[in-house]
This record gives sequence, structure tokens and C-alpha cells, in this order.
Amino acid sequence: MGKDGETGSTDGRLIVVSNRLPLVLSQASGGAWHLERGSGGLVTAIEPVLKDTQGVWIGWPGLTPEQIRDADEFLDQKSDELGYRVRGVGLSPKQQDDFYLGFANQIIWPLFHDFPTQCNFDPTFWHAYQEVNHRFAEVVADEARDGDFIWVHDYHLMSVAEELHEKGVKSRLGFFLHIPFPSRDLFLKLPWRREVLEALLHYDLIGFQSDRDRTNFVHCLQALRPDVKVEGRGRVLKLEVQGRTLGAGVFPISIDVDEFAGPARSPQVSERVARLWTEFPGRKVILGVDRLDYSKGIPHKLEGYRLALSRYPELQEKVSLVQLVVPSREDIPEYHRMKREIERLVGQISGEFTRPGWVPIHYQYGRWDRPELIAHYRAASVALVTPLKDGMNLVAKEFCSASLEGNGVLILSEHAGATAQLQEDAILVNPYDVEGVAEAIHRACTMPDRERKDRMQRMRRKIQNEDIYWWVDCFRNAANGVEEAEALPLDVYLPSRA
Repeated sequence: MGKDGETGSTDGRLIVVSNRLPLVLSQASGGAWHLERGSGGLVTAIEPVLKDTQGVWIGWPGLTPEQIRDADEFLDQKSDELGYRVRGVGLSPKQQDDFYLGFANQIIWPLFHDFPTQCNFDPTFWHAYQEVNHRFAEVVADEARDGDFIWVHDYHLMSVAEELHEKGVKSRLGFFLHIPFPSRDLFLKLPWRREVLEALLHYDLIGFQSDRDRTNFVHCLQALRPDVKVEGRGRVLKLEVQGRTLGAGVFPISIDVDEFAGPARSPQVSERVARLWTEFPGRKVILGVDRLDYSKGIPHKLEGYRLALSRYPELQEKVSLVQLVVPSREDIPEYHRMKREIERLVGQISGEFTRPGWVPIHYQYGRWDRPELIAHYRAASVALVTPLKDGMNLVAKEFCSASLEGNGVLILSEHAGATAQLQEDAILVNPYDVEGVAEAIHRACTMPDRERKDRMQRMRRKIQNEDIYWWVDCFRNAANGVEEAEALPLDVYLPSRA
């Protein structure tokens, strides 16, 4: 499927299953429903396939089981407008708390991002996870028919395929994990490790962001299911499990490049870029854009910036760090503590280095619309993308796509999935290495113009060639057994690279 909406051949409908629907439902005081369409690269890329196959998108619209009945009638009425069907899954407040805030965000999220000490292995959360996956499977089974391809997304719904097989559903099943898959030692800490692994083996195709993640998955298989045979090389490995054959593939997700490069050229964004440049006259803007999460390593980044200003005093008054932090999981106390720690560091660094007419850090906490974010991307000379662990990190690709002047420098964590694709031209850092981050900041700020442009041009070309549409094509073709020669060999991150 390309940007024109054309799709490859398919035997039946596409059924997409995700934790949340790509829309927001709200109910007025009089009981009338209101629908607001979602946005983003994933929705943009998948919607044409759903329309072409008369498919279905299934997810939780933020409603209870009692509210779902009325909402489903409303969504049925809206199907013609949407171009495909939407089905809601109703969850009780307790299910939502124990499943989403509990198992998903206090067990799987920290464990899969290498933070086992943040885990709360409460058995109640596991039981809620099973209940919710069972509930999702009931709705999917009600929709599915032979010939459909069911594409399940992310760590919230790893057990859906197993539940569907127990219900006798014979449709082909694909799963894509948007976050990292942990190393064997970490995964084995999960009390329900075997159940989760067995559940994943019920899919026909399991997709990962990087070769690193798939390798970790295979190592876990070898530890818990040594009877599983692993064969092949390249994008999709073949797994033989008790007479069944399934695939384990690497499909690095991307963005819709035109959603960033196009608006970056608009008069609205260009005017905002000009204002940003006047706010930082004669200075290079170093930009950080992160969701508030311990996996993003914001305190580590700030310490690296502080050391850069101390070790390379020539940067003082010549650079400014603009750090945008987006609220996240505001119901979890740990995130409030993290916010206070970030604000404490910002205050310390500002107090240490601020001079008349120059503030070293401009910290903002909030939400920004797409044009404002793109304006910051385009205005920045350097993007500091240094998560401690990320499945992909699309900020890196968004920055490159919006960098119309073509002279931005990307400093990228070697622990982000995007490293596999961008390692040749980004400046790679270990975010735990504060001295290395400081050195990278100095290198980025002093890099010759020709080198900056050459590096950015190559990264922009790579992202353009491997965009969100390419990603959807790769996964669907692999699910259909179609092998693409241009997809091989894989990009594999090599830590020893300079």
C-alpha cells in the first residue's frame, strides 16, 4: 500500500486490534454521542487498507460495558463516514485500573524497558490482564470470519491470539510489539513468563522493532521452549512449534514524512521558526522532546548538558537547550517524583550558568500542537534524543523530516530502536555515559556545515524510503508470505561503530 491508498492483494478483510481506538468518543449531557477522529502516522497508513478491505478497527473507547451498547449503535451509523467499521470493547473502571495502570504500566512497561525495580508483580494485575484480553478476544471473535487477517498491536494484548484459538477462530493472526522486547535475564523475572511466551506463539507472525528485540525473544524461546526450531535469516525467521510454523520478523516502524516535511514549509510554521530564531539570537538551539517517563532518561540528558557547559566553556552563551516535556501517566506517583527531579536539575543548571541575557535551559511542561512542535524541530540546530531504552523513538525521525534547512545534527541514544537505521549519520551516545553525552553535544555544535548537511541528507533519504507506508507493506507482505528482496539485509546496530 502506498500513499495513494493502493493496497496489495489480500484474501479478506483487515481487522486491527489495539488498546485504544483511533478516535475519541464523548457524550453530551443530553446523551448524544460525539466523535473526534484520531490522527498520526499509524492511523493514516492503516485506514486506506481498512477501507479497501471493508475492515474493522477494535479497541477500547474509554467506556464501560454498559455504555458500549449505545456507543456501538452510534459507531455503526458512522461507519459510512469512516469508511470502515469500528467496534468498542467495554471495560469496567477496576479492569482498566488493574489491566492498564497495573499489568501494562507497572509490570510490562518497566520490565521491557530494563527497569525491573519499578515493577509491581501483583497477581491481581495478571488476572485482570487475562480478563481484558479475553474480553477483547470475544469482540474480535464476534467479527472475525475465515479469510480475515487480524493484526493485534502492542504489549496490552499479547494473549488475544491464544484466546481466539480457544474460541476456534481460524483467521490469520499477526502481532506487532511497539516497545522493546527484554533480554532473557530480565524476561525470566516475570512470574508469568511462560504464559506470556506461550501466548505469543499462537500468532502466525510476530513483529519486532529491531533485530535486538527479536534476538532477545529467540533467546527467551531457547530458555523456556528449547523444542522450538528457529530457521532462516533476514527479515523474517521461521519458527517450528509442535507442527505449526510461524514467523518472527523485524519491521522498524516509521512516520508519514509528509505530515512533518509538508507543514514545515507552511507560512504558519515558517513564521514561528523565524520568531524562535529571534528568541535565541546568534545561538544554536539544542532541542529535547520527551514524554515524561523514566525510560526517556531526561535527568541523564540534563547532567550531560551541564557537563558540556562546564567542560567546554566556549559553548556558554552560544547554545540554549529547549527541553519540552509532555505529561504522561499522571495517575502514577512515580511520575510526579520524576517531574520534581527534572525541575530541580533545571533550576540547578540555570542557577549555575545563567548570565545577563542568556539562560542555558528553557524548560516547558505541557502539550503542543503539531505546527508548534514542527517549528521547534525546524528551528533546532541539534536534537538530543537520548532515551535509556526505546522500541523505536519517532522523535528522531520527526526531527529529520522537519529539518528543511538540512543542517540539523541528531544525537541519538544507542539504546533506541531508531539507531539501527540511523547509526551511520547520527552521533551515537550511551545515555548513561554523561561524559560521552557532553562530548557529543560539543561535537554536534562545532561540526562543519558540509558534514552536517551530508549527514542530514542521508538520514532524510533513509526515512523517506522507509516510511510508515513501507512499514505497513513490509508487515502485510510478510503475513501474506510475500518476500521483498529490497528488505534485506537488515540494519543491525553495532555498538562498536565509531
